[in-house]
Amino acid sequence: MRGPDLPGRTERRGTSRFPLQEEVQYKVLHRAAARSIGTGKTLNIGSSGILFTTEEQLPLGRTVEISVNWPARLGGTCPLKFVAVGRVVRADADKAAVRIERYEFKTRGSAALGAAAAAAAAAIA
Repeated sequence: MRGPDLPGRTERRGTSRFPLQEEVQYKVLHRAAARSIGTGKTLNIGSSGILFTTEEQLPLGRTVEISVNWPARLGGTCPLKFVAVGRVVRADADKAAVRIERYEFKTRGSAALGAAAAAAAAAIA
């Protein structure tokens, strides 16, 4: 789904965007460590990019990790999290557009469940 054609504006996207309003957590990465962390809401998403609200203006060209609680569930029961890494290609004071370089879906809470299972196993032993 693309927005309306505006006079004097060229559409540069090669893929469609879809409106999606979900909570997002983001980390601006610097040498594999998080430099700043924030939260926002997705505005739209496509196979090659995501637009979301931010708490501050993100630096252009920086690598960002984005985590979104996905609205669909695996097998209809297991919550999913969409985790993507990409570069900031457009930003202003309260939103940013990121070109996705790689992504994966994770089951939400899997690390917490794994830690709980390990603690339970240790208590039994």
